[in-house]
Amino acid sequence: MSRVTLHTLQSAPEAARPFLENAQKNSGFIPNLLAVLANAPAALETYVTVSALNGKAELSLAEREVVQLIAATTHGCDFCVAGHTAVALNKAKLPDEVVSALREQGTLPEEKLETLAAFTREVIATRGKVSEQTFNAFKAAGYSEGNALEVILGVSLATLCNFANVFAQTPLNPELARYRWQSGL
Repeated sequence: MSRVTLHTLQSAPEAARPFLENAQKNSGFIPNLLAVLANAPAALETYVTVSALNGKAELSLAEREVVQLIAATTHGCDFCVAGHTAVALNKAKLPDEVVSALREQGTLPEEKLETLAAFTREVIATRGKVSEQTFNAFKAAGYSEGNALEVILGVSLATLCNFANVFAQTPLNPELARYRWQSGL
């Protein structure tokens, strides 16, 4: 049960409706994250806008999903882990073993992605005060200074939705049930 109202197209504030209509059109359902964020249309618009900007990053979809799953598991967001597991497997085509390692907060079997994951973990843990050693390893793996800032962009996006879902106790949509994850927090 959500702690805050899960809006529908009919109950949502007028300013939130276009975003919910677009989600319904694109996904066939309204993700409960958006139904929660509709309580604050500015938060919903921010999420949609920053998601679109994150999608323009030089990091690949698979790499962006690594960032999102690291953030969601670190922040204990059951909803986002499920949602990003679906994207990681079905759209980004990350291998099962990579997604399992991300969900289990383990070491990734692909060295470049593990370097990205380690950088992301340190961005979150230190609030951006990443060590020279971690940053140098990130660059040595083929990532750029711009990619480092794109990781921070991804973490900022994740922070909005992770914290909103944890606060709201957002229930998982039935469409995401097979990707369920439960935080150890």
